Amino acid sequence: MSRKSHEQLKNIALSRPGVSQAFESMDEEFTLLEELIKARLKAHKTQAQIAEQMGTSTSVIGRLETGGGEKKHSPTIATLQKYAQAVGCKLQLKLIPFAKLR
Repeated sequence: MSRKSHEQLKNIALSRPGVSQAFESMDEEFTLLEELIKARLKAHKTQAQIAEQMGTSTSVIGRLETGGGEKKHSPTIATLQKYAQAVGCKLQLKLIPFAKLR
């Protein structure tokens, strides 16, 4: 049996009833998590380096970048600002009217 790629497994999962809708409902969260990781990689920093700059542990940064795991929690704006500063960025939040998204 051949190994399936991440994309193949994702497509199989998304073909199941209800999975696609649940996945789409988390799109904004996935986008934020992707932005966090991209910014850290662009800054050429490890999770450990970010944790040290923020005065926290590497596991906290890991949970932040993966959406919190089983014990989900929403990070505060202050935490996101500290993360942004640690990767050499400024946090910017925007509200975009749905009309502009269509």
